[in-house]
Amino acid sequence: MDNPGRGSDPSPGDGGEMPPHERPPGPLPYEGVWRFTAPAVDASVPQARHAVRDLLVRQGVPVSDELVQGLLLIVSELVTNAVRHAALLSPVLAVEVAVGAEWVRVSVEDNHPYRPTALEADHGQTGGRGLLLVREVTRESGGVCDVEHTSSGGKVIWAALPLTPSMVQPGPV
Repeated sequence: MDNPGRGSDPSPGDGGEMPPHERPPGPLPYEGVWRFTAPAVDASVPQARHAVRDLLVRQGVPVSDELVQGLLLIVSELVTNAVRHAALLSPVLAVEVAVGAEWVRVSVEDNHPYRPTALEADHGQTGGRGLLLVREVTRESGGVCDVEHTSSGGKVIWAALPLTPSMVQPGPV
């Protein structure tokens, strides 16, 4: 996958990594980057969700059940958006999972050139809230999310969440 704007380190750019003198030498057993592609069809949504969950378990990533549920919701929403809005120009999408010592990032890449926007949906509508949901789940977890263009003219939408519980307290409803 092209890595525009993210540098060689797949972690969020907020300096949330452990200081080098406190890290054990070498990568932790669960650190790495995994990528798979899928057709831009409805069946890819549950397949992507299951693949991400299985990867986290297989690699022994120290994630809470709450964080796993948030990550799977994010993957579902991002893959659904790629299937619904980008499939015509991007018949294949890519899902990437990158795990660092203290964070996990999921991203979905497609070849559609338009940057999506989180729209405020009418309460009577049953859809249209996917990116709002991704943004809110990410924020509540203390993470970051963004959209970046790829060198091939498409885009990557990603969300990075800390492996440790967030100190962010939910506000009033």
